Amino acid sequence: MRRTPKPAWSVAAAVLCAAVGLRAQSPTPAQARTALLNGQADHALALLQELPRTAETSNLQCRVYLTLQQWNAAADACEQAVRLDGQNSGYHLWLGRALGEKADRASFLSAYSLGKRVRQEFERAVQLNPRNAEALSDLGEFDKDAPSIVGGGLDKAEAVARQLDGVDRARADELRGAIAEQQKDYDAADQALKKAAAEDAHPAFAWSVLASFCARHSRWEELDWAIRNLNDAAARDKSAGVALYDGAGVLIRVKRNPALAIKMLEEYLASPSKTDEAPAFEALVRLARLKAQMGDAAGAEKDRQAALALAQEYKPAQQPIH
Repeated sequence: MRRTPKPAWSVAAAVLCAAVGLRAQSPTPAQARTALLNGQADHALALLQELPRTAETSNLQCRVYLTLQQWNAAADACEQAVRLDGQNSGYHLWLGRALGEKADRASFLSAYSLGKRVRQEFERAVQLNPRNAEALSDLGEFDKDAPSIVGGGLDKAEAVARQLDGVDRARADELRGAIAEQQKDYDAADQALKKAAAEDAHPAFAWSVLASFCARHSRWEELDWAIRNLNDAAARDKSAGVALYDGAGVLIRVKRNPALAIKMLEEYLASPSKTDEAPAFEALVRLARLKAQMGDAAGAEKDRQAALALAQEYKPAQQPIH
């Protein structure tokens, strides 16, 4: 049966309780990782400050800073992780991601230099572990979007898609869909993304990608269909909670069905599969904004306060929600 979402007040209360829960006297990297995944940014940083500086703790620190949108601090911590263990594929992947965030906000000359480094880090991650599906996907996405002057190109992206075929067929077809969209072949993109949803062992994620594509091209009926399939798939797959967050984000961007977006965010926050790539405090701020739009000022403020309890330095939670 589909999981019944918790009422908003109980979601906020559960997150607050987790944030202030007692921790063991001797912190471990595993505890910091759990705090990170649950969106407890302040708690994770406090734990990491008490731990020896290793490649693992530096990487975790980088990921916490990324959730807080502190791009320079994130890149510095990820650089340290790679310096301490240059043979770890995942550490290079996260460094590439952190540098990519910096590049998106840099001047033209800095973005050029950083862009080349981003690709180098993704490529290194793949070299160290050719079956790292996330690294392959990020490399392919970079090549799809980036000009040849920084090492990108659609031909390179297509080569990555072929490599992904032997690792994760659904991700390979998602990349092919993105390439087709870049080439303005929207029907081919639609077909590739539907194929990915049929192949994916966790199809809620593929449905969220298809929903985002439909939103970008104003395919409203197909968007509604993809969102319904996303919800159905997530109800059957406890590991797919983050797809609900992604789907809600699509609805928010196109200002469509805010009540459903609220429901999806509440289900994500109540799920056991939260992740730092969809921080709980960010989900709470999104939820607060939606509730404010729906006229629930008290609920919005409660969710904003819950977000602050997790991440005092998260700037969007510091301002009142209107």
